[in-house]
Amino acid sequence: MTKRRDFIKKSVLGTAGIAIGGMGFSARSYNSVIGANERINFAVIGIGGRGGSHISSLCSLKDSHNVRLITLCDTDEQFFAGRSKTVIDRTGDKPTTEWDMRKVFDNPDIHAVTFATPNHWHALGTIWACQAGKHVYVEKPCDHNIFEGRKMIEASRKYNVRVQVGFQNRSGSNMLEAMKFLHDGGIGEVYMAKGLCYKLRDSFGIAKDSTPPATLHYDMWLGPAPWRQYNEKRGHYNWHWFWDTGNGDTGNQGPHQFDVARWGLNKNEHPVSVYAAGGIYGIDPKECAQETPNTLSCTFKYSDGKILEFETRGRYTNAESSVNVLIGNLFYGTEGYLELYGEPAMPWKAFRKREKEPFAGSKDDASIKQEQPTLTGSGGGNHFTNLIDAIRSGKDSDLNCNITEGHFSCALPHMANISHRLGRGLKFNGATEKFVNDPEADAMLTRLYRKPYVVPDKV
Repeated sequence: MTKRRDFIKKSVLGTAGIAIGGMGFSARSYNSVIGANERINFAVIGIGGRGGSHISSLCSLKDSHNVRLITLCDTDEQFFAGRSKTVIDRTGDKPTTEWDMRKVFDNPDIHAVTFATPNHWHALGTIWACQAGKHVYVEKPCDHNIFEGRKMIEASRKYNVRVQVGFQNRSGSNMLEAMKFLHDGGIGEVYMAKGLCYKLRDSFGIAKDSTPPATLHYDMWLGPAPWRQYNEKRGHYNWHWFWDTGNGDTGNQGPHQFDVARWGLNKNEHPVSVYAAGGIYGIDPKECAQETPNTLSCTFKYSDGKILEFETRGRYTNAESSVNVLIGNLFYGTEGYLELYGEPAMPWKAFRKREKEPFAGSKDDASIKQEQPTLTGSGGGNHFTNLIDAIRSGKDSDLNCNITEGHFSCALPHMANISHRLGRGLKFNGATEKFVNDPEADAMLTRLYRKPYVVPDKV
């Protein structure tokens, strides 16, 4: 208990004198944490679609892990009533609500925050939270560009807080079993990994620019993104398909399978080259405002010659492999191959050489279903409880997916999108996190930030 208290005290008191976006954050009170009897208080930032899963997961952990969800935050106040009712019904506690996340960070009673905001807010929100001494669970992709990922790592280390990236596959027992099998040489040396993101996406149409709804704090919603007139087709969920706020499906669902592919290859480094090609197919651009490609094929090569392939298919398609993978991964080794279905419990099968029947695999093939994995973990794992345990231990090494792991995996779809947008292959220097002799590509490693929503070079 003493170690836990010392850790919380160190994390909280280490934030004195930090200024964020013109807003001063004072030192947190050690006594307020002790008064909570080691309870961990959470806030969820971004309570729309994915935020609902965060809320449900945290509510379910109230008694078993001594956590409380005490604040809900969203730039759109239309969600407050419904989400607050969920918390009250599930826990008996009435949460406070805020539309400005900076007020959440200024609350000394909040120890940890989760982010289910649009992608363009993930990095700056996380950095502000770190500076305020808050621990973080941030959805994928953890950043909107590669520069941001490095700044998030620096902030986590500087302020000694835990930052967990929402790759919940990392906490699934079947996935852990499959990765151990690969790393132990189950199919020989793995020389190629493939990630699949086959999700049918129909046109969402077009609309004229208009006035934001009264419930939406639009300037705050835009945050780091360039100013533009409000358009309903660029808002809730559709923000995924615009470069200012999202990263397309390659950077939406894709990061989960990019992470698994890199993990299976056992690559804790950046690739040395990338080539990606694709476009928007099957949708009339005159009838849909989408900017990001719905179809993209990309290939990465590592310094030792190993290959990572990734394919996004957003139109009508077949599945792949004997387990009908639409969302998942395939691994190829010198002695065989492995198929891994990405939802919901990551069942897998391994095949030896030319044999048609699997010689190894997960124990529960009946769990193969076409549905999303839950945030509370698949195959017995639990990504939120892993974060809670790491907060109490004070060790990044206890996190199943710390921000460094998240950065390496999320850099991959960002590189692919840059290659696609420039229309050519690129070489990358992992040590400097810059492209090789390519200023045009380097300019796309970051963005022009709209003041005061600036990701700083020095965190």
